[in-house]
Amino acid sequence: MHTSSEGGPALFRLVRHWARQWAPDVVERFAADAPPSWTVPNLFVIQAIDGAAGDEVTVADVARQLGIDRSVASRMVSEAAREGFVARSTSTRDARRAVLTLTDTAKEFLEASQAHQRQAFEALVGHWPAEDRDRFAGYLSRLADEVLG
Repeated sequence: MHTSSEGGPALFRLVRHWARQWAPDVVERFAADAPPSWTVPNLFVIQAIDGAAGDEVTVADVARQLGIDRSVASRMVSEAAREGFVARSTSTRDARRAVLTLTDTAKEFLEASQAHQRQAFEALVGHWPAEDRDRFAGYLSRLADEVLG
C-alpha cells in the first residue's frame, strides 16, 4: 500500500508531465540557498532519470518521461551532465548507447525537491484523515505510474 509520503512526488510527476513549466522561483521556494545550477530544467532531467523504469536509463527514456522530443531531451541531459547532476557510461547491452545515472549532487537536489513536494501535498490534503491521505496518495502514484510508466 502506498503512503501519504509518496503522494507529493507522484503529484509533481504529473505536473511535470502535463505542464512542463513551473514558476521561475520554484527552486528558491524549497531551497533558499540553492546553487545556481539548481534549475527547473535540471530538476526535470533528474526526476525523469529517477522515475524511468529499467536499469539502463537513456536519453530516450528521459524524453518519454518528460513528453518531449529526443533532441530536446539530449540537450537538457547534456546541460545536467555539465552541471554535475548526470553521469554517462556505456551500456553493457549496446556499446552505442549511453546510460544515464544520477550523481550524489543530483540525489541531494532530488531529495530537496521531494521534501517540497511532500509539503505541498500535505498543504493540500493535510486536513484529511490519514487513511484518506494514504488512499489518495496511492491513487495518485498509481495514475502517475500508468501515465508515465
